[in-house]
Amino acid sequence: MTPIAPVKHPLVKSLMIFVGVSGCFSVLFGAWLAHAGQTLATEVLATLETALQYQLFHTLALMATLVWAIASFATGSPSRILLAAGIAFMVGIVCFSGSIYIKIFYGVALIGKLTPFGGISLAVAWLLLSIEGKNNL
Repeated sequence: MTPIAPVKHPLVKSLMIFVGVSGCFSVLFGAWLAHAGQTLATEVLATLETALQYQLFHTLALMATLVWAIASFATGSPSRILLAAGIAFMVGIVCFSGSIYIKIFYGVALIGKLTPFGGISLAVAWLLLSIEGKNNL
């Protein structure tokens, strides 16, 4: 079996850095939430836990998407659908989870308007994965 050559695509590199930072933040914020966050109001705590769960699950989904995308480079042409799914996952994480964090911790209510856009972006990312599977598996 021939090893896959290293991928130097700047988008893949940027998304992989995002995966590392988002995963790290998920762990650290989860630890904080489990300990110091217990003093928050129940509804605030539940909202933050939802944002954290979405962030962690979709960070893992983004990582799997990038592994799939890197494998597609072996064929000589990277999958634009997988790269688009990766971007959609990143935008979704930032807009969904990020807007919830900012709204709760900084009281910026207007940013809450990004939350539904983030949810739609996450759903689009999953649909793009299904399209890639239909077209290329």
